[in-house]
Amino acid sequence: MRRTRAIGRIPVRDVRPAVESGNRPAKAVVGETFEVTATVFREGHDAVAANVVLKDPEGRPGPWTPMRELAPGSDRWGAEVTANAVGHWSYRVEAWSDPVATWRHAAGIKIPAGIDPGLVLEEGAELHERAAAGVPKEAGRDVLLAAAETLRDDSLPAAARLAAALTPEVGAVLDRHPLRDLVSSSEP
Repeated sequence: MRRTRAIGRIPVRDVRPAVESGNRPAKAVVGETFEVTATVFREGHDAVAANVVLKDPEGRPGPWTPMRELAPGSDRWGAEVTANAVGHWSYRVEAWSDPVATWRHAAGIKIPAGIDPGLVLEEGAELHERAAAGVPKEAGRDVLLAAAETLRDDSLPAAARLAAALTPEVGAVLDRHPLRDLVSSSEP
């Protein structure tokens, strides 16, 4: 009897390439780059993100590859990956709620409009501290903690406080170490 896997809060559907719904292996040549795509969505307006995790023939997961939305509003995500050795590889797609991207969107609207700036900036500080907890010290934890400190600095105008969390340096750390809530995974 085939068991049906439960669907998480952020469904991951229609993962491709797949041959006979994943019952047969898709094939590639060593070094060939191929695109993995999936439909990823959630209810509401919160931001989502996704990545591909490739497992080598020994079953070791490699570094994950961030996916991008293929067409805005399409819920279709994709990323290119490459198998670099002969063998039976597998992959899965992980999707999650992105609370920092959700906050950035809301803050970009509320701060210029003067809507609850203190609350919005405090929420941002807490999110950046949460994110920093998952970042190794040498990988930019201090960058996120400095952004959180500036977000709380009442001596600065709200726009300057927000700008500290939107720098390329903060973005780079969050790209490598995103804050992931409600993670869902596809079948391998």
